[in-house]
Amino acid sequence: MKVNRIQIRNLAIIIGTITLAYLLVSLYFTRHFFFCTVINGVKLGGKSYEDAEQIIKEQVDNYELRIIGRDGITDVIKGRDIGLHYNEQNSIPKIYNMQKSFLWISPLFSEQCYFVTDLYQYQEKLLEKVLDNLSVFNAEFVEPRNVSFKFVKGSYIIIEEVYGNTIIKDRFINEVNNSILKGNTSLYLDKKNCYLNPKYTINSSKTETVKNLLNKLITTKIIYDIGDQTEVLDGNEIHKWLKVDENLDVIINEAAVTNYLRKICRKYDTVGKTRKFRTSNGIDLEVQGGLYGWKIDEEEETKALLENIKSGEIIEREPIYSQKARQQGDDDIGNTYVEINITRQHLWFYKDGELIAQGSVVTGNPNRGYGTVTGTYMLNYKQKDAILVGPGYEADVTYWMPFFGDIGIHDASWRYSFGGEIYKSRGSHGCVNAPLHLARKIFDNIEAGVPVISYEEASD
Repeated sequence: MKVNRIQIRNLAIIIGTITLAYLLVSLYFTRHFFFCTVINGVKLGGKSYEDAEQIIKEQVDNYELRIIGRDGITDVIKGRDIGLHYNEQNSIPKIYNMQKSFLWISPLFSEQCYFVTDLYQYQEKLLEKVLDNLSVFNAEFVEPRNVSFKFVKGSYIIIEEVYGNTIIKDRFINEVNNSILKGNTSLYLDKKNCYLNPKYTINSSKTETVKNLLNKLITTKIIYDIGDQTEVLDGNEIHKWLKVDENLDVIINEAAVTNYLRKICRKYDTVGKTRKFRTSNGIDLEVQGGLYGWKIDEEEETKALLENIKSGEIIEREPIYSQKARQQGDDDIGNTYVEINITRQHLWFYKDGELIAQGSVVTGNPNRGYGTVTGTYMLNYKQKDAILVGPGYEADVTYWMPFFGDIGIHDASWRYSFGGEIYKSRGSHGCVNAPLHLARKIFDNIEAGVPVISYEEASD
């Protein structure tokens, strides 16, 4: 099929017309900005290079930067208040040179935004003065706070974070400077992250995890069996020991755990306490001091309790003791014990309530500073055929039963008499000297841990 010559001619005319029009528009843009051109916030699309300067100057004369903060706070910085003016020696000509006039059609489909750093100038001291008086710096100060947790009616609930209004000043000033230089008319502080925000919020992935952990910890229930008494520790007390730090890590206050255990120790430890005691002579007296009794191991019990809490355990158990007495209760001595009456220089040994042995003894010489200790102690161990060594002496004994360091009960074969007033002039270095038969009887029937009560009768 042959193409009509008229059609070819018409097509050539159309193409030529379009080409001529395109070239004419290209010629136009040799002295004008492309369509959709924006420089530092000023719309200059299609404007001549000569007119652009005047348009920008008019924009500067009426320039205002509106600052939008939290809680409805807004501020306005006016260009005239900071000495804002057009810089004649700017870099706009570089944009002229960047434009290729024959490519004018491409900017029709997208905005051509440029930022010229030296287009505007202002006085920094005037800006500083304006910034100091802005509402964002003079509002009532509220610090940001992370999401938090509150113990309410036996469980933890989440308390929403507080965003506050603390400005990050360096970032704020930098954003204000950039906004002014770019010709922006509004600055949203939240969008530009000018506020100091909480690190963790109600929507943080860690929040629910922490809440669940806190609720697990307060399910802990420890029932301490202490003799015929019990102490119950549960979430009503434990929640006071829990803290969530700034990184949303749960911290158990170990000092609070220790303080709690110290109260338990003061209540139930019996080492060194004053005990009411009825002597073999029927006298009721109070025996003070000594090392015998119950003693909770504070350090080990703290470790165990922390593990119980971390595991959320429900358990009934005894505390961990560093030392135990023969029995619990007000009378922790029981009916097996050694009684030493220093005043009467006499010793009694009871086992299961039965008097096994008794007799005169010689105790430490008080006039030479070797008086036998008083108080309630316990037998540390027993040893046969021991050599006792001290300042200025060395003695072989058959039956050695220490109850306080190197102080103990033992036979004294070098003595021919016991009791009376001997101890005041020829007493021991603190030990309780007993006749061989008495020492043997005690040795054969006693075991480690048996209480030893040493006392003096009150003088008339």
